[in-house]
Amino acid sequence: MKRKTYGCPVEAAVEVFGGKWKPVILWWLHQRTWRFAELRRQMPGITEKMLTHQLRELEADGVVARRVYPTVPPKVEYSLTEYGESLEQALEANGAAGTWPETGSRKRRFSAASRRNDRYRRSAAGGRRRSV
Repeated sequence: MKRKTYGCPVEAAVEVFGGKWKPVILWWLHQRTWRFAELRRQMPGITEKMLTHQLRELEADGVVARRVYPTVPPKVEYSLTEYGESLEQALEANGAAGTWPETGSRKRRFSAASRRNDRYRRSAAGGRRRSV
């Protein structure tokens, strides 16, 4: 596998961790080896297509190892490679290996905004919920 060269470490981090789901996938894979369906259940907001796409990109980058067992039905496991495990400090620096304390408050903030927006739509529709 040919490695790219970067001008600074930030470029490398953005290349590997870029996107909404890659840090989450790496966090789960840091915990243990997962089968595809198990990993999918850990992230209810991601589609199967997106999970497949992100895992393939991480595999192409040499971060994730994909192991296929010749069984029926096929069994596929994903785990971090040695290179992927070496990225633990970068994950911690980005907060991806921690508990993400801002997630809870961010979730509450967005759900509160959603409730306010929902009340506005109801009042504008005369008590009924108006579709937008």
